[in-house]
Amino acid sequence: MSDMETVFGPVPSRRLGRSLGIIHIPTKHCGYSCRYCQVGPTPQPEIVRHAFHAPEVLCRAVAERLRLLRARGEAVDYLTLAPDGEPTLDIHLGQLIDGLRPLGLPIAVISNATLIWHEDVRGELARADWVSLKVDSVDSATWRALNRPHPSLKLAAILDGIRLFAADYRGTLVSETMLVAGVNDDATGVEAVADFLAQAGIRQACLSLPRRPPADPLLSCPDEAVVTRARHAFAQRLERVELLAAHAGKAAPALDAPR
Repeated sequence: MSDMETVFGPVPSRRLGRSLGIIHIPTKHCGYSCRYCQVGPTPQPEIVRHAFHAPEVLCRAVAERLRLLRARGEAVDYLTLAPDGEPTLDIHLGQLIDGLRPLGLPIAVISNATLIWHEDVRGELARADWVSLKVDSVDSATWRALNRPHPSLKLAAILDGIRLFAADYRGTLVSETMLVAGVNDDATGVEAVADFLAQAGIRQACLSLPRRPPADPLLSCPDEAVVTRARHAFAQRLERVELLAAHAGKAAPALDAPR
C-alpha cells in the first residue's frame, strides 16, 4: 500500500484551507446511500465498525507526504479524514487521530453522523480539532427518502447522539445540510433543521447543493430564491452560515446572524 493510495493533496478545501486528505477506509463503506452522492450509490450500506488500514501505516504515509511537501515549501493547514465513505466505520479511528497528533497539524473529520449514537464513536471524534456532521433532515420520512440509510438506523438516535456530542465537544463543530429541490428544501423542513441545530448548540452550519453529478440523475438544485430563503432561515438561528459553492476552494461569503 503506497502513500498515493491513502494520502492525497494538499487540495484547496472550501472550509479548511490547504487540506491533506487521508483515505483510511476504502470507497463506499457507508451507512447511507444518499441519492445525491457524487461517488454513486452504496452497494451495501453498513453500520458495523471494523478495521481497514493499520493506523501506524497510515501515519507513516502522512508523515512522509508532509516531509516531501515541506521540502518543496508547500503549506498544509489541516489533516483531514474524509474518505469516500463514513470515517467512523473505522474501528481504529481514535488510534489514527492520536497517531497523527505528533505531526503538529490540526485534524478534521467529515462525518455523516450515522454512528454518532455510539458512545465510543463520540469519544473518538472528540479527539479531532474540527468535526463536520451531516443533518439533511429531521423528518424521518424525508431522511429515509434522501439519505437511504441502513435499515437498522434510527434518525431519533442519530439526532440524540448529535446533541450529546455537541454538548461535550470542545473543538470546532459544524453541520452540513445538502438541499435538494422538492425533497428537503421546503420552508418548514429547512426551519426544523435550523431549529434542531440551534437547540443542539451547533453554531456554525454549511448549506450545500448537488451541483456535481449525483447518484440519482433526477435530482436537482433548488432555485436561487429557495436557497436564499434557506440561508436566511439558518442565519436567523445560528451564528454563522456558509453556502458552499459548486467547486472546491470556493464558497459564498458567510452569513452571520444579526447582532
